[in-house]
Amino acid sequence: MSLGEFDLIERYFNRVHHAADQGPRRAVVPNGDDCAVIAPAAGMQLAVSTDTMVEGRHFLSTVDPARLGHKALAVNLSDLAACGAKPLAFTLALTLPRVDERFLAGFASGLLALADEHDCELVGGDTTAGPLAIGITVMGEVPPGQALLRSGAQPGDELWVSGWPGEARLALEAFRGTLKPPLSGEAFEAARLRMEQPSPRVALGLALRGLASSAIDVSDGLLGDLGHVLKRSRVGAAIALGALPVSPWLASRPVAEQQDNVLAGGDDYELLFTAPAARHAEVLAAGQAAGVPVHRIGLVQAEAGLRLLDGGWGAEGPVGWPTANRWTSFDHFRSA
Repeated sequence: MSLGEFDLIERYFNRVHHAADQGPRRAVVPNGDDCAVIAPAAGMQLAVSTDTMVEGRHFLSTVDPARLGHKALAVNLSDLAACGAKPLAFTLALTLPRVDERFLAGFASGLLALADEHDCELVGGDTTAGPLAIGITVMGEVPPGQALLRSGAQPGDELWVSGWPGEARLALEAFRGTLKPPLSGEAFEAARLRMEQPSPRVALGLALRGLASSAIDVSDGLLGDLGHVLKRSRVGAAIALGALPVSPWLASRPVAEQQDNVLAGGDDYELLFTAPAARHAEVLAAGQAAGVPVHRIGLVQAEAGLRLLDGGWGAEGPVGWPTANRWTSFDHFRSA
């Protein structure tokens, strides 16, 4: 006999049923009623974000269910990280073409393991029949006035990115069969892990509170997401191409491919942020404390637009000359 809607919720997603001895952590009233009731810490503000993932558009049908559960929550936790918010709770809206207990067991294990890692409580949601889609709304808490926003970048700020953007796109192109030469088995598995099981930079986001002047997570590509910051902050930027972080798996690829993946790949869930140049050492220390490498890649400028500069980063700033921008489809870089 197949599971019904309420049976599968009870079996795979009702944490009170499986861990009644723990009781609710943040939820005054946990899932099981028409509404959950949650209580942020006294004096804190709520940060809320929602993402939806659809099979065939946001993930492949071949993905391991546990990795899919992990990623479904990770992309939402990444939004909290970009805001400098501490995870609090989340809801899950799950659309399933059929009840597949193997899929549900794996999906729930990956989802809830990451939730436990970040002390983020599942407080409710919905299940329905239809094409496979996952919608999560996540809630976090942040002290008043300390949320990291896209609108705070100032001329003279340094531009930073965490981790190694570009690996997720490398894996996608490997799946598509476009890479020549193809990746080695070890490189493919490493890149695939970054695509299917990204690490939300929550600890770094918390460490950047009061330090970064603006922040965004890299979900649609570094240049595309930078464009949102530039537009909201009403500034421009210069990026030194030679300063872009290149992971060991990308380093063996042609330079043009490296730049395409790092600058326009997407699906990385790294943090792209700005901070005053005078706080350079503090930014490095924040990355070290969070266990995440951070890389200075450019400068915020008063003049609107984006300038890509050949060469690396010198003591006096970017060196070289503006290079042809083959990513000109990002029209917002040319807006005032």
